[in-house]
Amino acid sequence: MAKSLLEMSLEELWELFPIILNEYNPQWNDWYFQEEQLLNNIICDQYIERINHIGSTSVSGLLAKPTIDILFEITEDCDLNILVGVLEKNGYIFEKQPQKPAPHMMFMKGYTDKGFAEKVFHLHVRYKGDWDELYFRDYLREHKDIADKYAQLKLSLKNKYEHDRDGYTESKTEFVKKYSKIAKESILIEANKL
Repeated sequence: MAKSLLEMSLEELWELFPIILNEYNPQWNDWYFQEEQLLNNIICDQYIERINHIGSTSVSGLLAKPTIDILFEITEDCDLNILVGVLEKNGYIFEKQPQKPAPHMMFMKGYTDKGFAEKVFHLHVRYKGDWDELYFRDYLREHKDIADKYAQLKLSLKNKYEHDRDGYTESKTEFVKKYSKIAKESILIEANKL
């Protein structure tokens, strides 16, 4: 009998779910909006602060892993146990991240024992805040030259880290931090001009 996803080691999961990069697909926005609507329907409105499409699939024209990343910000009084239960009932797998304080919670959808489904989602649950992912996304949307550099970086890392998701992510961290910082600084400069 085959192992369930929850029984697999990290290495087995990385083998089943390798790093895949695809050309931009306009359907990714549609998939995001469908999932946003689902979240709005299944989670009590009083617990939702805001929902955003983040990651490379949110940047038109950008080469990306075909995974829709969603930043789902919740209120301070959201019952996390109820939230986990509702999301799991709607197809999400809760990935416990003990090194991060609540509510930095990660949920995945579209992972099967045969590999990726057609639609794959990563749901990042946090309290409302000043998140770098939003700055980075907006900066890439406004600076195609930097988005192109990011695509080249990802291509250069794909083969080396095809079966090492952590290594792939870690190798992009310096680039992401650099341009997130530049994006924040440019917003502060603009704000000070007003």
